[in-house]
Amino acid sequence: MKRISLTAWIFIGMAAGVALGVVAPHVAAQLGPIANVFLRLIRTIVAPLIFATLVAGIAHGGDIRRMGRIGAKAILYFEIVTTAALFLGLAAVNLVRPGLGVPIQQTAAEAAAPVAPPTLGSVLEHVFPSSIIDAMARNDALQIVVFAFLFGAACAAVGAKAEPVAKFCASLAEIMFRYTRYVMYLAPLGVGAALAVTVGSKGLGVLFGLGKLVLTMYASLAIFVVVVLGAVLLIARIPPAAFYRAAREPFLIAFSTASSEAALPLALESMEKFGVPKHIVGFVIPTGYSFNLDGSTLYLSLASVFVAQAAGVDLTLGQQLLMMLTLMLTSKGVAGVPRASLVILAGTLTTFHLPMEGAAVLLGVDAILDMARTSINVLGNCLASAVVARWEGYKVGAVG
Repeated sequence: MKRISLTAWIFIGMAAGVALGVVAPHVAAQLGPIANVFLRLIRTIVAPLIFATLVAGIAHGGDIRRMGRIGAKAILYFEIVTTAALFLGLAAVNLVRPGLGVPIQQTAAEAAAPVAPPTLGSVLEHVFPSSIIDAMARNDALQIVVFAFLFGAACAAVGAKAEPVAKFCASLAEIMFRYTRYVMYLAPLGVGAALAVTVGSKGLGVLFGLGKLVLTMYASLAIFVVVVLGAVLLIARIPPAAFYRAAREPFLIAFSTASSEAALPLALESMEKFGVPKHIVGFVIPTGYSFNLDGSTLYLSLASVFVAQAAGVDLTLGQQLLMMLTLMLTSKGVAGVPRASLVILAGTLTTFHLPMEGAAVLLGVDAILDMARTSINVLGNCLASAVVARWEGYKVGAVG
């Protein structure tokens, strides 16, 4: 008998949660502590994971000046495409407004700290932490990222003397990846409890709003692939049919496992066979796992505003743009493991004083969303390696 995957267990947990919420709503409504424990464990990952991954990456050659020409081109491409993904998600969630009708309430503490209309001065002050310990205690993802970037750059400048610190951060990142995996073993229980509480206390109708979110997400990703990545293929003169044949298997592995790490070996092999030089594919795709997560960034912009809509928090355009800036930075620390975007979403909700109950509600459909965004992450990184190769003058696929 084949071992049941974590994704399959999560689907089982979802079905059990819905069934319990319908059959025994009073019992289901009492399962909140189980979902809350899972959410608390998720929140413990935010600060150490973002700090460790960014510092280790920058200290070990992540500085653009040391990356050289290929690194600079890759980073430029990553930023353009992920920005397009962020704003496509923002446009979709404001157009469809899937959060309306999904009952999410702020706690007293969250409601007591509403998001004020940002000014240039307040934005600048908020970006820089007065205490990194305080920022980590509050899970203020934006301040953690800024400190980590500066700290990592300092490590790179110091050189050999900073090697113990860089190695410590690299080890901490690996430990946090494993810690995340352990926490995700509880995902079926957390998902089942969250969905049971949602259905049991608010009725089966709440699933319509979540279904609307899933459809919005999948439609947005389809538009992103066809319009944005399709335009990139044409501009870079990469044959679309040949590229999608090369990227098909890593795409399917990522979709079925909801883990971009699981698809990494085959992605490297497939793109090298496609004609991307080994030194380019070996640099661009692993780097893209931190800097070019197209599906995750689109989801984060959509999910964050979805929670605000469901909670009745009317975010102004300026507040949404500030949120996009935060996500643009914090999404760089997303790990290539299943449901890692929940970590970044939790940090963003905390930063903008939005209800953490939104993350609990999203847990109910996160397995479905995670498969889509992870596969697009892998597809986008495969394309990035081909684009950089073409930019360097190499022929890939059937290009003549």
